[in-house]
Amino acid sequence: MNTTTASAHDAFSPLRLQSRPLVWQVAAIVLGTLFLALSSYVEVPMVPVPMTMQTFAVTLVGALYGWRLGGLTIVAWLLEGALGLPVLAGGASGAAHFLGATGGYLFAFPVCGALVGWLAERGWNGNRVVLAFLAMLAGNLLCLVLGGAWLAVIIGFDSAVTHGVAPFIVGGVLKSALGAAVLKALSPRTSKAPAA
Repeated sequence: MNTTTASAHDAFSPLRLQSRPLVWQVAAIVLGTLFLALSSYVEVPMVPVPMTMQTFAVTLVGALYGWRLGGLTIVAWLLEGALGLPVLAGGASGAAHFLGATGGYLFAFPVCGALVGWLAERGWNGNRVVLAFLAMLAGNLLCLVLGGAWLAVIIGFDSAVTHGVAPFIVGGVLKSALGAAVLKALSPRTSKAPAA
C-alpha cells in the first residue's frame, strides 16, 4: 500500500479537472483567468503596492485546479496582463508592472498557487478545514516573502517590510480563512457513523 498517495476522500478536487477532456481544461483556464482578473479589481489603494483579492483568487485557483493546472492558469492570466489586457490590479496591464514594485508579487503568484494546489492534493483541503486554512496561509505568506524580497531590492529591506509586507499580513490571514471556508463549502459531503 502506498501511503504517499492521498485517499479518494483526502484528494480534494471538486472540479475533477485532471480527469476531464482537454476542452474542459482549456475552458477552466479561461474561466480561471477571468476570476483572477475580476479579483484584481477589488482593490484597496496602498503605496507602493495595492491590496487586492488577487492572493485569495490565486490560492483558490490552486486549491481547486490542482498544482499543475492551477499554476498554468495563473501563468496564462499573467501573460494576458503582460500582453496588455487590463487584468492586473485596478485594470492595469503591460510588461512594466513585472519590472517595478509589484513584479515580485506577480512572479510569486504561480508559485503560490502551485504550492496551495500541491498541498490540497495531499489532503490540505476542504475535508480538513484547518489544514485548508494553513495551505492558504502558506500561499499568502510565500507571496509576501517573495514579493517583499523583490521590493527590498528596489526600495530597501526596511521600507519593503514596512510598506510591502507588514500591512498585508492581516489581510492574508483573513483571505486564507475565507479561502478555507470556500473549500469547506465545496468539499464533498460524507456521512460518518456516530462514534461508539
